[in-house]
Amino acid sequence: MAMTRLLWLLYTSLVLSALSLNCHCSEIKKVHVVYMGERPQEDVSVASMHHAMLKNAMGSASSAKESLIYSYGRSFNGFAAKLTNDEVAKVSEMEGVISVIPNHKLKLHTTRSWDFMGFGTGNDGNLQEGDVIVGVIDTGIWPESDSFSDKDMSPPPAKWKGACQGANFTCNNKIIGARFYNSENYYDNTEFKSPRDSIGHGTHTASTAAGREVPGANYLGLADGIARGGVPNARIAVYKVCWDSGCALADILAAFDDAIADGVDIISVSLGSDWPYDYFEDPIAIGSFHAMKYGILTSNSAGNSGPFAVTVSNFAPWTLTVAASTIDRKFVSQAVLGNGQIFSGLSINNFDLNGTSYPLIWGGDAANYTVGADPESSRYCIPGAMSSDEVQGKIVFCETLWDGSGILLANGVGTVMAYSSITDFAFNYPLPATVISTEDGLKVLDYIRSTDNPIATILVGETPKDVMAPVVVSFSSRGPNPMSPDILKPDVTAPGVDILAAWSPVSPPSVYYADTRSVNYNIISGTSMSCPHASGAAAYVKAAHPDWSPAAIKSALMTTAYVMDSRKQVDLEFAYGSGHINPSAAVNPGLVFDASEADYIDFLCKTGYNTTTLRLVTGDNSTCTNTLLGRGWDLNYPSFSLYVKDGEQIMGVFNRTVTNVGEPNSTYVSSVYIPTTFSVTVEPSVLSFSAVGEKKSFTVKITGPKISQQPIMSGAITWKYGVHVVRTPLVVYNYIPGAPYNLDDGSTYSMINNKKATFRGSSIYHKNGIIGYN
Repeated sequence: MAMTRLLWLLYTSLVLSALSLNCHCSEIKKVHVVYMGERPQEDVSVASMHHAMLKNAMGSASSAKESLIYSYGRSFNGFAAKLTNDEVAKVSEMEGVISVIPNHKLKLHTTRSWDFMGFGTGNDGNLQEGDVIVGVIDTGIWPESDSFSDKDMSPPPAKWKGACQGANFTCNNKIIGARFYNSENYYDNTEFKSPRDSIGHGTHTASTAAGREVPGANYLGLADGIARGGVPNARIAVYKVCWDSGCALADILAAFDDAIADGVDIISVSLGSDWPYDYFEDPIAIGSFHAMKYGILTSNSAGNSGPFAVTVSNFAPWTLTVAASTIDRKFVSQAVLGNGQIFSGLSINNFDLNGTSYPLIWGGDAANYTVGADPESSRYCIPGAMSSDEVQGKIVFCETLWDGSGILLANGVGTVMAYSSITDFAFNYPLPATVISTEDGLKVLDYIRSTDNPIATILVGETPKDVMAPVVVSFSSRGPNPMSPDILKPDVTAPGVDILAAWSPVSPPSVYYADTRSVNYNIISGTSMSCPHASGAAAYVKAAHPDWSPAAIKSALMTTAYVMDSRKQVDLEFAYGSGHINPSAAVNPGLVFDASEADYIDFLCKTGYNTTTLRLVTGDNSTCTNTLLGRGWDLNYPSFSLYVKDGEQIMGVFNRTVTNVGEPNSTYVSSVYIPTTFSVTVEPSVLSFSAVGEKKSFTVKITGPKISQQPIMSGAITWKYGVHVVRTPLVVYNYIPGAPYNLDDGSTYSMINNKKATFRGSSIYHKNGIIGYN
């Protein structure tokens, strides 16, 4: 069956290739987004404007009407339409157009996690959480989940201007708005044409950020406890842009356009691209820029392409970029052999075999020769390669990590997999399973080969304490920033490993896509899980300080973060940014590094954008003057990053301004921790304030010798007054271990000298293979 499917795929690929040779490809219409910046100030119909532009490009009013998919105009200016290559060229030359972007797809990138951060239930219950609205751009939501109950909740705040769309879906006082978007108009037969979530990802992220408190939540008996979000009483607005086929750029921008106008306070986006795009070709960077202008902070995931360097996604400086780290709970399951040997492996295993032992075989001895499989393929237990005659009623040892379906489909009892590349997070499977080390796998194989009747059992999962936590997980994408190397990314890290949260009951509960079981809560990992933790923390700060800007909220989360143990992380700040979020401390940071739209415009000027483009983006008379291309040193950012070209001296001057949000009469004294390789001076080193809201500026000068092939060196500048500790990380680097350069196959890391990056990131998940969603 597997071979037949492979031949069919090969055949269809050849047929499609042949057809493409005979087509007039320039006449094929594909969805593109035309981005035009800020909404026009004058009272004009943007829809009419967009229609006129399409009519000019196509020469027909009816063709223009049929082509138009979205007209963005509630929060910024632009549209999505089906265009040929020739029409793209025409529209690109029209006045007011900043970029024309193909509608590529982006990918989807807690009982214990909040308590682990010292942010348990009952934290400051007087905060006005009910006035805060968290907008979640994701796969939708399952509204009937207990995590979204509106019991004892008042009606939505008066500022709310959103809507509840779609059949078979009802909003309430918790989920106050829901919309869905599908520019490609393609639906799998398992998907809902509504904001209802058929995948589970959006339900999980929404409940992590702002789910109600639910006692007794668990995954089929594992990880039992109280599931809740960071702001249980905040409101949720849902924007469904992701489907089985991915998350389309045009839909993401439409969601941002609506979310901003609807009145959300925080936007949570757990998705991103494998490739770095220019800021105004990236839908999340574009949408979050306009959100920032309206006072809305966007929190987004760093990506799941780690541990490789320069893979961080969502790196615009006006967003909060979140890495993923562990919490103090692991999921393990033991394999017990007939000779008494016990091997502990990572697995979220809810299946209980009651200690019963079953025959144990090696996958290589169970090849399905009928379909052309052999021991070289069956040793990995690939679906279709296994003979049910050999596998039925047995536990199978497999020499790699897979989703368990090969054994399940062959009527096996369970599987022990050997795989050493993943040691810091676990998966759930559709049958009893555990993943042991490759070294232990050799011992299992030796037992099988040296025993006449080998037997084994797999014990139900356990949750021992992880004393090493928090550590940034291996899959979390690393910096440095591929577009602006002098802006440190990621910004912070948050729990993203083995997180339990609400789930869509129609979505598979394990990594096997055809698992027919149903659960209301699931345990998954990814920066998709860490992002809503930061979103919930940001909403918590917003509730305490409704008038704070997005930059001030972001600064509070960064400067109060828990300091990570550098001995556990070779990538240092390129892995965890400022550190691990500490929501309780973030509401009282003492000082904040604030920034406005004008500050970001100045940053964009200095990184190569011209006045014409920026005026379209801002809708005002912004002008780029005295630009120094390639440096972002003066953006008022709560961290310091200095990239030094190979063979040059260490030298950088950073200007910063802090705003007092603590006590009115206060004096902050600076201290510097740095390696001996370079020196740092802070001038002035003491800042005295006499009022809340008062601003003070200081300069940081970094100097040192010439360096070559120097990996990241890191330190920190800390300002202290009373209980306030305002910490900003500082990194200097010019070499990135593990990042190949100057390759000709499209997989190069070429960002570092102010060139656009072109790297290939890899997801840790495969829907029909190893693992689910980013």
